[in-house]
Formats: sequence, structure tokens, C-alpha cells
Amino acid sequence: MTMALPETQAKSVGRYEKKSDTSFLTRLSYGIGAISYAVKDGGFNYFLLLFYSQVVGVDPRLVGFAILIALIFDAISDPVVGWWSDRMNSPLGRRHPFMYAAALPVAASYYFLWVPPSGWSDQSLFWYILGLAILIRTFITFYETPSTALGYELTSDYEERSTLISFRFFFGWVGGNAMTVFMFLVIFASMASEVIPNGQFNPESYRIYGVIASLLMFSAIMISAIGTHHRIKHLTKPKAEARLPPLEIFRQVRATLWERSFLSLFGAAMFGAVATGLTTALAFYFYSYFWGFSSGQTGLLTLAVFGSAVIGTLLAPIATRHMGKKRAAILIGSIAVIGSPLPIVLRLIGVMPENGNPFVFWFVFCANLIDVGLIICFQVLITSMMADLVEQDEVRNHRRSEGVFASAMTFVRKMVQGLGLMTATLVLVAADFPTGASPDEVSDAALFRFGLYYVPTVLLIWGGMICCIFFYRLTRAGHERNLAELAARREEVT
Repeated sequence: MTMALPETQAKSVGRYEKKSDTSFLTRLSYGIGAISYAVKDGGFNYFLLLFYSQVVGVDPRLVGFAILIALIFDAISDPVVGWWSDRMNSPLGRRHPFMYAAALPVAASYYFLWVPPSGWSDQSLFWYILGLAILIRTFITFYETPSTALGYELTSDYEERSTLISFRFFFGWVGGNAMTVFMFLVIFASMASEVIPNGQFNPESYRIYGVIASLLMFSAIMISAIGTHHRIKHLTKPKAEARLPPLEIFRQVRATLWERSFLSLFGAAMFGAVATGLTTALAFYFYSYFWGFSSGQTGLLTLAVFGSAVIGTLLAPIATRHMGKKRAAILIGSIAVIGSPLPIVLRLIGVMPENGNPFVFWFVFCANLIDVGLIICFQVLITSMMADLVEQDEVRNHRRSEGVFASAMTFVRKMVQGLGLMTATLVLVAADFPTGASPDEVSDAALFRFGLYYVPTVLLIWGGMICCIFFYRLTRAGHERNLAELAARREEVT
């Protein structure tokens, strides 16, 4: 049951929200900023394991282990950068100094990941991957965490937040996927030769990718920072604080995050990130090996994500308006869980036609189009729900902590490359999937084991994600009460 606010409080809330209204240009600039992280994400999710295990020839377990170890550094850098950006006091505001400073290091470190030294042993390449993974993830934290936090404070309106975050996810999925499509339809196709018929297995493809991706990441960061620069003077300024000892900083971060609704979202996002990481890391294994699709067909499958992005970003604000964020997240997430492994299950039980039949490709195409759209919608809702906790925390703890909340989401998203990628390598090892093999060299038995181990693993992880959402407590009415309380405090001060 939704309680009506007293008239005086409703007016205060209205005034507080009006200050936070975002123009189309602001939404556009904020959304474009997601391209940088998405390009990095796509490279780690889709190409990193395939490149180092099948092209360079490194044991896939070493690749997964290197990325997993890098998470230890993320566990430290993410909350530190988030807390630091919350308290940054500069002429450029709280978020933009980090955004501007990160642009060049992010691009440079990402490029070197795709040009490993030749002739190195597996152990040496393990340290190379590990070192660059730490650098890239640290530099991207200095951009992505403050940039995400910027969106949390651009608006506090319950519905407008979902719209703003939809822009972020739209450009994230479209921008990152455009780079992936370009890889398959242009770079891989142009790098095919008599010696290497499939451009996916040509090392030169990945060097070219490194150059283009790095330039795109740099451009996206700068466009977003410059495009939102005019909002700096309207954003919250940090309160003056004495220098705090490390234990007090930890106490403040813990006080902010140790709350039931946050923990439920964090758990759901963790499960979702691992499932997404598992799915994306193995996507091209399924396309190339399990389904036998050509590079052109794989390119068309990645093109479907553009349609999925439209579905997800349009659906999220509508679902927010008509169902509320929690109910919509549970319903849409549950449908996505069921649909995700459906084509693979049908193949395992012998219902799907043999590879090469046009029905197989178009069935997988349509299933992916709808399922990814639902996943994008779910991600928008979860992120918007997290943003709503900022005002609740301010009511409780009398400080703005957008950066701390954003750092939690940034860390969770990196789990895609950590636990998700590691889980993917375990599935490959359990299925006894051969390394360095072309699609025609993998046995039917190995492919059957591959699908058989993958399906229950991904269903179990997705199921954990849905269960966590039930513990989230903040409703639209609760959010409005928080806004009214904060507006009343501001009026008392003035």
C-alpha cells in the first residue's frame, strides 16, 4: 500500500527533484561514457580466453587464474576510489578529475594486452596477463566508478533514474557490441588467408583490434567527461572533513554498505555477473564449435544485440512505471533465466536439427535477441534500485556516498571477467575440451559434455540471483519519504 505524502513534503520533494532534471544532451553524454567500459568488457568476455588459449596457446586455466587474482586488487581499489571521489573537493567537482585523468592510461594499457611478446612460456605469459589485467582494471576503476556515481547524483527521481540509466546501458551494450561485430564482419574476415582460413585464429586480428578498441575507449571517456562538464556546478559538494584514519574510513564504508537492501542487490548482482561472465566467455565456443556457425553468422548473432539493447532500454522505464523496480526485476529476471540455455537443452535432448540447417541459426538468433533484451532490462532495474539507496543512506548517515555504492557495482561487473571467466574455464576442463583445436577437430562427445556441464551450472547461478532480489526492501513510497526528509533538512539549513 502506498501512503500519500503530506502536501508540504510533496512540494519539497518536487523542488528537490526539479533541481536534478537531466536534459537529453546530459543523458546522451552520460550514456556514451559506458562505451569505454563496454569495449573493455567485450574484449575480456569474448576474446581474451579465446585469444590466449586457442591462438597464443596458453593453458586456459592460467588465463582464468590470472584474471581471478586481479580481483584481489579490485577489492581494494574499487571502494577506495569510490570513497575518494565522494570526498574530492576540486574546481572540477567530485567525479570529473578522475574521469579526465583515466582516459589515456586506460587506452594504453588495453592496447598492450593484445600484443603479447612472442616466444614466451606459459608461465611468463601468465605474469604478463596478470600484470596488465591489474593495470587495466585499476585504471578503468578510476574512470568507471566516479562516472557511474555521477549518474546516481544527476537525478533522484524514481522513474527518471531508470531512464537515465537506460541510456547508460544502451550505449554500453551497443558500443561494446559494435566493436565485437566489427571484429567478426571486418577484421576476422579480412585476416582470413590460405594459411589461416578463419581470421579468428590470426594473431594480427587482435593487434588491429587493440589499436581500434583503445582509441574508441579514449574517445568515449573524453566525450562523456566534456559532455557532462556543464553539470559540475549543479552537483553536490562534499562536506569539509578532517583527515580520517584508515580504520574510520573502513567504518564509514561498512556503515554505508552493511544494509539489507544493499546486500540483497550486491548478492544478486554478483550471481548475475558470474552467470553473464560464464555465458559470454563461452558464447563463441558455442557459436563456433557447438553450433558450427561461420564468422558471418556469428557476426549476425552479435548484431542481434543492437535489437536487444533497444528492447531492454525501452522496457526498463515502462516496467518501473507500471510494476515498480523490485517486482519487475523478479519477473523479468525469471523469464530470462528460463530462456537463456533453452536452445542448448533442445540440442542435448535431440530436438534441434543437425548443424547446417537454417532453422538452427534463426532459432538461436531469436532466442538470443529476446533473452539478452530481458537481461539488459534486468540490469537497468538493478542499477536503478542501487541508486535509490543513496538517499536512504544519506537519511541514515548524513553523507552522500554515491561513489561507495558505485564502487560496489563496478566491482560486481568485474566479476564477469573473474569468477565468470574462471567458471567458464572449469566447464571447459570438465568437458575435456581440447585446446588449440579447430572446430572440425572437436569430437561430438566433447561437445555433448560441454553443453551438459554448462546448462545446470548457468541455471544454478541465475537462480541464486533471483532469490537475492526478494530481500530488497526499498519501495517507491519509501524512496519518496527519503526525498521528503532530505528536502526538509535542506530547508531547515537555508
